Amino acid sequence: MNKTAFIVVDMLNDFLEENGKVFYPKYRKIIPDVKYALELSRRYDKLIIFMKHSYRKDKYDKNLLNMRECLIEGTIGSEIIKELETKPTDYIINKRRYSSFFATDLDLVLKENSIENVVLVGIKTDNCIFSSALDAYYLNYNVFVIEDAVATKDDSVGLMFLETINKYIGKTITLIEYKNMLSFGEL
Repeated sequence: MNKTAFIVVDMLNDFLEENGKVFYPKYRKIIPDVKYALELSRRYDKLIIFMKHSYRKDKYDKNLLNMRECLIEGTIGSEIIKELETKPTDYIINKRRYSSFFATDLDLVLKENSIENVVLVGIKTDNCIFSSALDAYYLNYNVFVIEDAVATKDDSVGLMFLETINKYIGKTITLIEYKNMLSFGEL
């Protein structure tokens, strides 16, 4: 039985397209690695979940008080980038906070599919990836973060969060290690 879910966090136009409201050029560097990891996950029949950070249009949201308005539902900015093709069998789950687990049905989806391992990729290492990894750990999932398939604005900050994940929460792995773990049946 397949016990691993591959979770793509916030690979959205507002983060990754030049005209996006919270775009940083370095985010685009991970697109090929995320795409390849997604292809590997499909090849090995992993449960695929896309997390979409989106705020309700014309509704109050505390997060938006301290940041630029971005990721508004129904806008192109809140959509998954064109380079990552979703399939009808994939789950697409909206979230309004950094953690993929907070106030979403992600944990229920994972439990319904008998998932034990979560593999995280996407945007932002210091916010959404870290928060999701921490909550996955608290919920007793085995956490893996593909370090060359995550990004944040500041590389040194991203590295610090990856080190924290690797030391206390789960395991950071490279894309090559992920491929090897899949081919040897370790995930």
